[in-house]
Amino acid sequence: MSTDRLAGKIALVTGGASGLGAAVARMFVAQGARVLITDIDAAGAARLADELGAAAAWTRHDVTSPDDWSAAVAAAEAAFGGLHILVNNAGIGIAGTVENTSFETWRLVHAVDLDGVFLGCKLALPLIAATTRRDGGRGAILNVSSIAGIIAAPNMAAYNSAKAGVRHLSKSVALHCAREGYAVTCNSIHPTFIDTPIIDKMVPGTDRAALVAKFARQVPLGRIGEPDDIAYAAVYLCSDEAKFVTGAELYIDGGISAM
Repeated sequence: MSTDRLAGKIALVTGGASGLGAAVARMFVAQGARVLITDIDAAGAARLADELGAAAAWTRHDVTSPDDWSAAVAAAEAAFGGLHILVNNAGIGIAGTVENTSFETWRLVHAVDLDGVFLGCKLALPLIAATTRRDGGRGAILNVSSIAGIIAAPNMAAYNSAKAGVRHLSKSVALHCAREGYAVTCNSIHPTFIDTPIIDKMVPGTDRAALVAKFARQVPLGRIGEPDDIAYAAVYLCSDEAKFVTGAELYIDGGISAM
């Protein structure tokens, strides 16, 4: 297998301390990229950067904060000299129907899962566009949505709404970049249940093994996903192999959307 699909690329991965973000960061480094790992969990981000060595750096990052976003983008430039790739991965999942979701929870889920993606696209895009003009080639924004942004559930009102917003925002960003003549694509990916720590927070108090088994029964392939299932897709969409793919959405859902 090629190990240079992202050679020379500089990436920023949010929520990179664990779960999908950590899998993407590891895979990107394995494919030749240099990666700034950002997370509100500073200790976790630091541990992973130390594990990955000179190709990785880290910074604490609250994706709901415009100031933190500006600092993160500046940190990527300071550490590696620019930015080619942004992976908006940071997210939370809190269950609740439209009736029992508090307004506070609604706003929190949207702040992290949708506002954080908006801020990333808005504040990182100028550096991505400038770096690609300088270096040639292309840049990429990859927004991690969810199959829940395509298929709704009665008990995921806030999460469904936020992730559906990410889907359409990604298309708007893609069209903006194309119209402005930027060599930058923007796509979204839509995972189903993946074996990451976010599962533990979806239905508090539920036995994890039982919850995983319940989720697996909903997937035609009979299992939940693994983090690398997402990381491989991220490599493709952020590499020059996908230079003609923009405004697209990739379902990584074990067949759920086919039913």
